[in-house]
Amino acid sequence: MSKLLFQIKLCNPKVLGKSYSPTLLLKKHVYFTLPAATYVNKSDRKATTVALTEDVTKAFPEKPSIVPAWRPTPSTDRTNIIQQYLKLSKIRLTTLVVVTSMAGYAVAPAPFEWGPFALCIAGTGLLSAAANAVNQFHEVPFDAQMNRTKQRVLVCGRLTPLHSILFAATASLSGLAILNFGVNGLTASLGLANFILYTSIYTPMKRISILNTWVGSIVGAIPPLMGWAACANSLGPGAWLMAALLYSWQFPHFNALSWNLRPDYSRAGYRMMAVTNPGLCRRVALRHTIALEAMTIAAPFLDVTNWWFVLEASPLNLYFIYLAYNFYKDSSSQTSRKLFRFSLIHLPLLMILFLVNKKKWFVFDEEPQSSVKNVVAVT
Repeated sequence: MSKLLFQIKLCNPKVLGKSYSPTLLLKKHVYFTLPAATYVNKSDRKATTVALTEDVTKAFPEKPSIVPAWRPTPSTDRTNIIQQYLKLSKIRLTTLVVVTSMAGYAVAPAPFEWGPFALCIAGTGLLSAAANAVNQFHEVPFDAQMNRTKQRVLVCGRLTPLHSILFAATASLSGLAILNFGVNGLTASLGLANFILYTSIYTPMKRISILNTWVGSIVGAIPPLMGWAACANSLGPGAWLMAALLYSWQFPHFNALSWNLRPDYSRAGYRMMAVTNPGLCRRVALRHTIALEAMTIAAPFLDVTNWWFVLEASPLNLYFIYLAYNFYKDSSSQTSRKLFRFSLIHLPLLMILFLVNKKKWFVFDEEPQSSVKNVVAVT
């Protein structure tokens, strides 16, 4: 391998002091091999590049053809665009929203029609996806400070902010059009109100006041109203009861979840009950589990379900109250996790029991009577 010769000007030995000892630098010439094909002279003067001879450049291997693991930010890779959209939409949260709207549609005392049912699912899902995209757009600098959210697509640069806003605009307009023209105006109005409430009130309030938890619970209570309105084109006592059940369920669910995320929320500057008022966080979780049992008992009196619903749902509610009481008395990571995990089981079971035990499956009371009168009139 060819070697280059560089002459190094030695310093005055007087400058080095008595501890100065001869080293390699004392030699007039030093021979060494350069590690690259070019050499940059780094001195007080302006940096200059010295081109090496052809013999030296041949000695070095060619540029590796393996693509590096890193990607530029924001990433220009669009091979997983569907997966990135699903993450931007918070697909698990969107699924929960859609399922609760489906429950509202199924429980409503009106004939079940597959067309409006499918359009309600599509419109609700698109609106929820758009709202979550706007939420992530606003919270990028705060999500970057939390371990739970620092891997989101906008934080990591897998999608650009402009891309997320275009996605949110397309999804929200499509969802509203589907609900308004495919279902009815009441459902579309509820969807639009929920979209504005989540993106323009709840999202900024998270850094202002602990009242954001109550506002967020209202957001979670509206989807069953949308499903009920899509089926019956009105809101009866059963619709408000379902919304109240969803409203109260969210407090033990979220308060238990946020308890173990207090360092994250505090670091990001979010005003959560678990951070600013832990005692209130525990009390509110217990109160709303008790409220769930009270609303369960009220369902037959409102002529929404039969009494079997109370008998079947009460054991679930009582165990929920028991876990919330343990969390209230001993607020540890263990009790909060048990309460949170059971809340994930409690809601779907409660909705299934509500559906199975609903009082009216179809409303055909008026039509058969009118048909009988017509038959009598003809005869």
